[in-house]
Amino acid sequence: MATEASKASAGSAWPLLQFFLLAFALMWVCFFTVALAPIPAGTPLGRLLLLLGAFAPCLAALWVTARAEGGAGVRALLRGVIKWRVAARWYVFAASFTVIVKLAVAVIYRVAMGAWPRFGADPWYMIPLAIAFSTPFQVGEEIGWRGYALPRLAARFGLARASLLLGGVWGCWHLPQFFIRDADTYRQSFWVFVIGVTSLSVVLAWLWERTGRGLLLPMLLHAAWNNSKDIVPSGVAGGTATFGLHASLVSWLTLAILGVCAAFFLLDMPKRRTGGNSFVSVSQSYRSPLG
Repeated sequence: MATEASKASAGSAWPLLQFFLLAFALMWVCFFTVALAPIPAGTPLGRLLLLLGAFAPCLAALWVTARAEGGAGVRALLRGVIKWRVAARWYVFAASFTVIVKLAVAVIYRVAMGAWPRFGADPWYMIPLAIAFSTPFQVGEEIGWRGYALPRLAARFGLARASLLLGGVWGCWHLPQFFIRDADTYRQSFWVFVIGVTSLSVVLAWLWERTGRGLLLPMLLHAAWNNSKDIVPSGVAGGTATFGLHASLVSWLTLAILGVCAAFFLLDMPKRRTGGNSFVSVSQSYRSPLG
């Protein structure tokens, strides 16, 4: 009986492992090709490889789901993208969370250092337009991370531990972009980035659960983070050791505030967990999608 149970557990884990392997393999091949060839990111070939790599989690999730659950599973996975009927306050939260974090960082920096940190040079009125344009493209990651992987990890480990585990995996997936000369992460601290992404994963998982486990709101928050985080830039000018822990004070303050937010959301998660089976299969219930 124990042997049969262990075989069943291993069998159910294999599609998830396939997903991670495919998502990493496709992205790393594309991004490391750009980084090591090197291919300028602004050329047509560079842009194509970066776009293909960025969509690796989505492509991997759709392929694994199609093989395991057929068309019904794929349609259920995709339906999360258009789940938009949630209270307006969740849209406000998703769009403004990053700005609130970064403005809090600026105020704390001002109090601690007696001067304001460096602010981004891009016009602030462009940020909402950039977020709106970027949100649909987040499907490339979110269908994979929050749509496919998070429900299955949550079924095994609970939502809190799943969000932390997925955050670590998600952060490590970004490794190749730290070697692309045109990227804003080039020669920045990879491990500081992974810590921040893990905290952000908790925030996204909490939002995913609170908004009916749809993908649209996490896509919006993901786009907002990418396009408004540099109102107070965190990067070290000229870069640093990729695998070191040297980072700017703005980076550490951002990590601290994200960590406090993540801790609060982790404490809130157990109150809102449902039975284990509700996470198991996207083809059994719509309540199992969302990077």
